[in-house]
Amino acid sequence: MSVPASEAPARPIGVIRVLTSEDPTAVATHGTAIEERYGLPTVSRCIPDQPHGIHDDESEARAEPKIVALARELADAGARALIISCAADPALQETRRAVGVPVIGAGSAAAAVALGLGHRVGVLGIRDEAPPAVRALLGDRFTASARPHGVHRTTDLLAPEGPAAVLEAAAGLVASGADTLLLACTGLNTIGIRPLLERRLGIPVVDPVLAAGLLASYAYEA
Repeated sequence: MSVPASEAPARPIGVIRVLTSEDPTAVATHGTAIEERYGLPTVSRCIPDQPHGIHDDESEARAEPKIVALARELADAGARALIISCAADPALQETRRAVGVPVIGAGSAAAAVALGLGHRVGVLGIRDEAPPAVRALLGDRFTASARPHGVHRTTDLLAPEGPAAVLEAAAGLVASGADTLLLACTGLNTIGIRPLLERRLGIPVVDPVLAAGLLASYAYEA
């Protein structure tokens, strides 16, 4: 007997985490944020052997084949679309070639949303330079980039002094002329810093996880 469309199990959005964790709640953090914001079903998985995620060229290169392999697994398991939950958009083009479903990079998604909100976009991340994918999309709307003091890896954001360092760096970007902030590390979603930044600084702050979820909502309806 066929199952009516309204009762068919939903095909989830696959969320690829680039920070390795054995804690299923931690792995699901970004997927949970997307579910709560957009009402989309998600399934979250993390790549292996990267306890500090992606934070430099070497860690990105190690992660790329793992991302592609995990994307294939999620697509084969029925994911309707995939999100690479990293603002560097690692292996984005390779993953798109490897699977037959839409693939969204959190960095380029955030840049697209930022372009719709402001004219002078400041980029706040964990590297000294803005991720190339983000910088390329922003073009002449890019104002400046900043890295919080003492933060070099996404796990550094979890330190007690992490939020204060993020706020200080963000305030510096606003002082340099930014009218919109782009959070260029998905770990900034994990620590829930966006509402605080918007309250304190009074300008829009684009969260890359929520931006990716927004685009996934369009892919989900297609």
